[in-house]
Amino acid sequence: MSRIGKMPITVPAGVEVKIDGTTVSVKGAKGELSRTFRPFVTIEQEGDQIVVNRIDDSRDAKAQHGLVRTLVANMIEGVSAGFSKKLQLVGVGYRAALKGKDLEMQLGYSHPVLVACPEGITFECPQPTEIIVSGASKEQVGQVAADIRKWRKPEPYKGKGIRYEGEYIRRKLGKAAKGD
Repeated sequence: MSRIGKMPITVPAGVEVKIDGTTVSVKGAKGELSRTFRPFVTIEQEGDQIVVNRIDDSRDAKAQHGLVRTLVANMIEGVSAGFSKKLQLVGVGYRAALKGKDLEMQLGYSHPVLVACPEGITFECPQPTEIIVSGASKEQVGQVAADIRKWRKPEPYKGKGIRYEGEYIRRKLGKAAKGD
């Protein structure tokens, strides 16, 4: 039995959960999320807890058990507390600013890079070299942060680029430091 899958999920106060077969809808202070799962598991609400059980011991059911439990737990955490990722811009002249709801970045190109704000996501720029991506869906926050990072991945020689907060960039010696 999956160690993660058999743990019950506690529903905090202020979060409303609706289960309709394999579709789970969660509504809270930060937003509303809904997801349909494959029919290898059953999702039941018992008081203020949600329990995920598999229908049989098939390989697919075992694979889905822990995954579904984690996805439902992330949905509940997202609508109650929310998720965020912090990005740092490292490089001379690299900066970001909000333009309405959208994000405008100067990344060493001849033109500014404009990133449109998807629905359910908010951008913050507390400093010109910091971007905070936040929202209710953990999957969507991570994808938007990865899309922003793709514009300038950190390079190993000078360390310039867009990196996640706390990310370690392995540095290489340059051509001048190698020697014969």
